[in-house]
This record gives sequence, structure tokens and C-alpha cells, in this order.
Amino acid sequence: MSNSIPTQAQVVIVGGGIIGCSLAYHLTKLGWKDVVVLERKTLTCGTTWHAAGLVAQLRATHNMTLLAKYTAELYRELERETGQATGFRQAGSLTIASTAERFSELKRSASMGRCFDVDVKVLTPEQAGEMWPLINIDDVVGAIHIPRDGMCNPIDTTQALAKGARMGGASIYENTKVTAIHQQGGRVSGVGTDKGDITAEYVVNCAGMWARDVGSMCGVNVPLHAAEHFYIVTEPMEGISNDLPVMRDLNGHAYYKPDAGKLLLGAFEPNAKPWGMDGIPEDFSFDTLPEDWDQFEPVLEKAMHRLPELG
Repeated sequence: MSNSIPTQAQVVIVGGGIIGCSLAYHLTKLGWKDVVVLERKTLTCGTTWHAAGLVAQLRATHNMTLLAKYTAELYRELERETGQATGFRQAGSLTIASTAERFSELKRSASMGRCFDVDVKVLTPEQAGEMWPLINIDDVVGAIHIPRDGMCNPIDTTQALAKGARMGGASIYENTKVTAIHQQGGRVSGVGTDKGDITAEYVVNCAGMWARDVGSMCGVNVPLHAAEHFYIVTEPMEGISNDLPVMRDLNGHAYYKPDAGKLLLGAFEPNAKPWGMDGIPEDFSFDTLPEDWDQFEPVLEKAMHRLPELG
């Protein structure tokens, strides 16, 4: 890959995570060839590489459900199209409810999903227990099962999207930091980088946790801030196999992902812990954050109730 960047482009995409590479891929599918992606370090090195890689089809709104369903269909074919492995497999998902209110919410989501041909089944607690034998179902009210939900490797999937974008004519430049957003006549006219300027008709902010900083370069407030999220990976556990669906316990604020005989327990904390209040380190690349057991402990306690084998 050449180190020199072009001086002009129709579209400049700031950020080489999965969003930036996906946008480049889809623009080339629409016939846009003059597309440039600029990544400050290496593709996926911000937050993409550490994502859980869950591919769910059911969302809170009609449009988001359509988009999520399309994503699963895309990932199913992406490796065949590009020759780049994605790690995508469809073991399904199981979402359990431990309150009547949560179960009503899940059933409403299931009804909406069926309107878009999402294969979703409403289960009794006993059926959920048969699907995930290790879980404690004493307080489970019901569940939904989506057989065609899946999971992927976030780095490999991003690389596949990037390869597809290049195949369609896009250019991707790593180790190229955007330092300014240029404006002319009340609109964006290009970007400045540590390797020179690029004039552009469109500039798209796909900078992830740097998106607020990129927005501020042209006076736009992007209400986005990085937050810490935690997960643990167990030692190999009897009864955990890749045939198990990903399980979500929304009331427990956790997801359970089989991982080669081990179990990944991840949290979506109700009170997220902000990170980078004083700015993100300049050399941040594939970094991990220090453990914070005080933050993770409430989720872990509920997980030990749901999965007694963790105790």
C-alpha cells in the first residue's frame, strides 16, 4: 500500500473501524469509486477489535430490525465474496426474561420481528432450560429464541469489508491521522492530515470514540463519549460448546457467549463508567483497560445466580 495519499476524493471517511470500512464497502456497491478511508493507526485498533462480535437481528425499531437482518445476511455471504474469513457462524441467540414486564417486551419484539420474516420463537422457562442446560431457571418467566442470530470475529469481518471496498475501487490509508476538517462557503471542503491535505465533496465522521474530537474540528458537537465495558473469560467448562446460542439476560445486564469450550461473560452496565475524561492517549492502539472489580461485581453476582457453575 502506498504511503502517499491523494490530494482529492469524492468521499473521505475518517476512521478505519468496522463502521468506516462498512461505509466504504457499501458506497462502492452503489457505484462510488473515489472513496478514501483514513485510519490514524491500524484498522480496528480502536474499539472494533475488542467488540463482542454478536450479530443479532431483532432491534427496538422497525428500521433497526431491517438493518440488523440485512447485516446477518451480508455476513453470511461476505467471506464467499471477498475470500477473507469473517468467523461468522449462526448458533442462534436466547434472550431470557426474569420479570413479567421484560417478557412482555420480548414478546412485542418477537411480534415485530415476524413482520420482517425474522425467525423468532417464544419459549417457556423449561424450554429455555433445555436449550441452555447450565442456567438456573427458577426465576425465569419466559424467553425468545432466534435461530439465525450469530457471531463473528470483529477484526476479520472488518478486514473482509475493507477488502470488499478495495475490490470496489476504494482506497484505505493506515497510519494517517486527520488533524483538521477544512470548510469553505459554510460547508466541509476536505481534511488535513499529517501527510497532507485532501479536498473532498463529502467527509464522513466514523471515528468511533474519537468522533467527538473529529466533530469539534469543524464546530460540530457529537454527543458521544467512551465508556468502559467489562467481560471475563472462564477456564474450559463442561457443558459449554459452540453449539450453544448466545444467551442474553437483560435483567442481569449480561450476555453469555460460548468461546471454544470456555465462556465469555460480558456486561452491559446500567451505569456505565466513562473513560478518557482527560482525552484519549495519542498512542492508543489495541489497548486494554485496567480491571475494575467494583464496577463488574454487581453483574458477576447476578451471573453466579443465573449460572451456578460460575460460583
